[in-house]
Amino acid sequence: MGMDIKQIQDLIKFVSKSGVNEVSIEEKDFKITIKTTEQPTYVTATVPQPSLQQPIQNLPTPAATNAPSNPSSTTNDGADDSKYITIKSPMIGTFYRSSSPDKPNFINVGDEVANGQVLCIIEAMKLFNEIESEVSGKIVKVLVDNSQPVEYDQPLFLVDPS
Repeated sequence: MGMDIKQIQDLIKFVSKSGVNEVSIEEKDFKITIKTTEQPTYVTATVPQPSLQQPIQNLPTPAATNAPSNPSSTTNDGADDSKYITIKSPMIGTFYRSSSPDKPNFINVGDEVANGQVLCIIEAMKLFNEIESEVSGKIVKVLVDNSQPVEYDQPLFLVDPS
């Protein structure tokens, strides 16, 4: 079958501890090369097995097949999203809607926000960063739950710029 991710991670740890510069493993349906330099460790793996690559290739298709089945919602979403402004996360961290659990949320759906108003806090490495709105308008949707991890550039809010 080849190797699973855990084995590959263990191998990477082993290679970087052992100080070897390069390790190549080749099996019938699997080839992996691990190179360590002073820089971060890079892994190039070529996996000809279709079973391992399928999930990656198939990811976009479910969305495409689901879209036509419900035409009313997709047309609305398209129109709405173009009208609304998406406020995105400027960093990776944890999303908080209020400054502490006993405080009210900074903003809620339906609230009017002004440019420079605090919308949420994103905690990264124990630093609490207040995220301010760059637009004025009405909050249409909060796209992330309280205390959820967020990625850089992940949409947080939809604002109707009125």
